[in-house]
Amino acid sequence: MKLKKILNKEQKKKWESLKREVLETNRALPKKGLVIETFGNASGILRFKKISLVVIKPSGVDYDSLKVEDLVTVGIDGKKLDGNLLPSVDTPHHLYIYRNLKQIGGIVHTHSLYATTWACTGRPIPVYNTTHADKFGGEIPCAPYADNRDNHIGKGIIKYRKKEVPAILLEKHGAFIFGTNAKKAIETASELEFVAKIALHYLLLCQVLNRSPKEMSKREATLWRKRHLPGGGYGQT
Repeated sequence: MKLKKILNKEQKKKWESLKREVLETNRALPKKGLVIETFGNASGILRFKKISLVVIKPSGVDYDSLKVEDLVTVGIDGKKLDGNLLPSVDTPHHLYIYRNLKQIGGIVHTHSLYATTWACTGRPIPVYNTTHADKFGGEIPCAPYADNRDNHIGKGIIKYRKKEVPAILLEKHGAFIFGTNAKKAIETASELEFVAKIALHYLLLCQVLNRSPKEMSKREATLWRKRHLPGGGYGQT
């Protein structure tokens, strides 16, 4: 299928814009220390009336050499619609999330050091500080281990995610982060890595000081989060 033949002028413009955004997001992953080598990926979606387009990184392509023409566009059913390379092996997980979370416009999958370290434990990241509360509002969940076949990972993400928390860890794997677009998703991915690092260092320091770690109460975490939501008073009007 030649997308350029079935999309109208406005749709083509949005598609080209999405490809540039997804390219920039993917190339930012190693720069932000969220992946190494060719691990990880980012995608974005356009939901038109008669067709949905998902743009994603090709499998195993180095970030430094990645070009906009290398990106692969698939339909919501996984059928390749544009691109000469194979899409990421994580494409089924991205598609499963997009099919089940209609408000999501971008996804980032990372293997960042601290978030992945937490993922290895199979445990969520508790809310230990206001930075975590500001950005996530509650603990960052961790889905049980699942293999990389079919929709196993996608199903685990949907089942174990927390509705208001835009990220989830995958036991012994890494993390998936969601946003209204790919750019927002990578911002949240950086924030996830930061709070994961704080949490780990806090637990280590508690051991050194022989103290018991203390989580923020759900009430306090919610109050801090509300301040960062639209209308909460944070940032410029």
